[in-house]
Amino acid sequence: MILKEMKPKRGNLFIISAPSGAGKTTLAKAVLQQFRDMLYSISYTTRKPRAEEQDGVDYHFVSKQDFKKGIKKSRWAEWAEVYGNYYGTSAEFIEKSLSSGCDILLDIDVQGTLQILKCYPDCVTIFILPPSMTALRKRLEMRGSDSKAVIERRLVNARTEMAQKKMYRHIIVNEKLSEAIEELSAIFKKYRQ
Repeated sequence: MILKEMKPKRGNLFIISAPSGAGKTTLAKAVLQQFRDMLYSISYTTRKPRAEEQDGVDYHFVSKQDFKKGIKKSRWAEWAEVYGNYYGTSAEFIEKSLSSGCDILLDIDVQGTLQILKCYPDCVTIFILPPSMTALRKRLEMRGSDSKAVIERRLVNARTEMAQKKMYRHIIVNEKLSEAIEELSAIFKKYRQ
């Protein structure tokens, strides 16, 4: 009897999106603690790192010149210009990881999700909502990293992004963090069986 070489099962691609300040990064980090074998796609960005951020951990920080070269070479599975800075996801990382059977989590915006869905229509999309616009404003103000003008712009963008929530398979309202983590974990478990 001849044994055929077994190809690994293709991995799952999970996407979490949310308006700025809704807590998607906090939720993603909490869930990744539970699913240690899942890969997290670290985005590339041209923005300057915040005080606590580390290159290769929070983002891959690159120059605008390098990012634009990547656009021309189709290096990004998705990319966008947001608040004057570029953000993108490595196409090579996604394809290699999924092909080898690894599950991946992307923490990207609505615009990026639309781009990823064109290539990966079966990905699992999850949208995180704040409990209210008032709560979102408070969260953005509590960060202490943005001017009032930037906060207002983020709130306008939040309304636009939340209007797109119907394109996502799953919606979680992040009112109580522990409950939102539970909900997100249950979604991951469902697809990873």
